[in-house]
Amino acid sequence: MRRKRRRGTPLNETDDADARESLTLGEYAPGAAAVLRDEERWPTLDDEGRAQLARWRQHPDAPRWVHATGDRLTAEQVERVRHPLPRDGWLDEHLATARRLIRYRGMTGLERLEDFPTVSRTDLVDDLAGFVPLDADLDRMLHGTSSGSTGAALLIPDDVEEVARGFHLLADLVRGAGVDWQPDAGRFALVNLVHQSQAFTYLSLVSSFSHRPMARLNLHPSAWRDAGSRARFLADADPQVISGHPTSLDELLSSDLLPAVRPLAVFSGAMALAAPLRARLEKAFGCPVFDVYGLHETRPIAMRTDDGPFRVLDRRVHVEVLGPDDRPVAEGETGEIVVTAGENALLPLVRYRTGDVGRLVALPGGARGIADLEGRAHVVFRASDGRAVPSVDLTQQLQAHGARGWAVEQACDGTLSATIAGGDERAIHRALHALLGQPVAVRRVERVGDLGEGKPRRYVVR
Repeated sequence: MRRKRRRGTPLNETDDADARESLTLGEYAPGAAAVLRDEERWPTLDDEGRAQLARWRQHPDAPRWVHATGDRLTAEQVERVRHPLPRDGWLDEHLATARRLIRYRGMTGLERLEDFPTVSRTDLVDDLAGFVPLDADLDRMLHGTSSGSTGAALLIPDDVEEVARGFHLLADLVRGAGVDWQPDAGRFALVNLVHQSQAFTYLSLVSSFSHRPMARLNLHPSAWRDAGSRARFLADADPQVISGHPTSLDELLSSDLLPAVRPLAVFSGAMALAAPLRARLEKAFGCPVFDVYGLHETRPIAMRTDDGPFRVLDRRVHVEVLGPDDRPVAEGETGEIVVTAGENALLPLVRYRTGDVGRLVALPGGARGIADLEGRAHVVFRASDGRAVPSVDLTQQLQAHGARGWAVEQACDGTLSATIAGGDERAIHRALHALLGQPVAVRRVERVGDLGEGKPRRYVVR
C-alpha cells in the first residue's frame, strides 16, 4: 500500500520511485509481451545459441530487458536472407502486385509508375489493410511501431525475411568499405542503441550469422542497475557493429562508454547526422560511420559516409523528387522525396511521400544520389529584410561551426532562437545573425540528448 505524502513535505526516495512508476507505460513493462518459447523464436537454435542466451540474460550488468524477440527463421530462410532480393524486373512485378491491392481497387489506367497517385503516412494510418496484399503470408508477419515525427503512431507489418535481410545489407555495406565483418565467437554481432526514458530493449540471436548475439540497448541511466552497469555490459559484449541515432551515438562518446567499445563500423539513422558528430565518431573509433536515410515504412533508401549526397542503395527502391502537384521537378531542383519500396512483401508501397526534402542528382558510375537532404519539412526562415532563407543554409553554418545537433525556431513575430548541442556558440550566433539579418538567441547544451527525447524538430517556423 502506498503512503500518502503530507502537503508541504519533500519527496523522499520512495515517493520518487512511486512518481517514476506512475509514468511507466504498460507496453514497456519487462516481459509484458513475451509469448513465444525460445525454440519458436529461433527454429534453428543450437546448444551454443542456448548458452549465449543464458549467459547474457543472467549477466550481472544486464539491463532490464523489456521484450523478448527472435528472428523466427527456418533453415531454408536462414540461407535465403543472406542474399539480396534480385532486382531485374522488380518494378514491373511490384506494380502488378500493387494493382491488386484494395487501395487501388476501382482505379483504371495504372499502367506506368507515373499513373499511380502518391500516398502518404496519413493514408496508411487511415487504412493500413488496404496496402497489404490479399494473398500475403501472414505467418511471416511481425509488427513494428513507428511513431513518426509528427504523431500518428502506426503499426507496420514487417516480413521476417525482410527484417533479417536488413542485417546482411549492413554487413554488405561494411564489407564494401573494406572491413571484413565475420562472426566472432567472443563478440556481439550488433548492438542498436537508443537513449530515452522508456524504450523497447531486448536480447536476440542472429540465426543467419552463426547465432551470434545482438541486442537493443537503452543508454538512459534509468535502464541500468547502477551507474557503471552500462559501460561494463558494453565492454563485455564488445559489439562488432553499433547502430543508433545521433542522440544515442553522441551519448556513446561519454567518458565511461568511449573506452568500452571498439566497433568495426557505426551506423546512424532515424535522424539527421551532423557532419561534426560524424567526424567525432570517426576519430573516436577509427572506423567508417554510415549515415543511412530511410523510414520504417520504406526501409533503407540511401546512405553516405561523407558530406556528399546520399547514394541511393542498390536494392528494390525507386526514388522520385516531386513538387506539390505530384509532378517531377526539374533535374537537380528541390522537392519532396517520394519512394517506391519493394523490399517488404507485406507492405508494397508505390510513390510514398516521405515528407522529406532534397534534390535528386547523378553520381559517378550511373548511381543516383539525394543531395541537400533536410528531412521532414521544407522549412523557410524569413530574414529581417523579407528574404526567404531555406533551412539548408542554416544547416551549413551550424555544421561549419561544430554543432552536433540543434533546434532553431522562428516565432510569429520573427524573433529567432537556437539551441545547439556542442559547437562554437559565439561563431554560430554571428553566422546566423549575418544570415538572417537579426540577432538570434543562442543557447548551448552539451549533448544531443539535451535537445529533447525522440526526434526533436531541427527547424520550426511558427
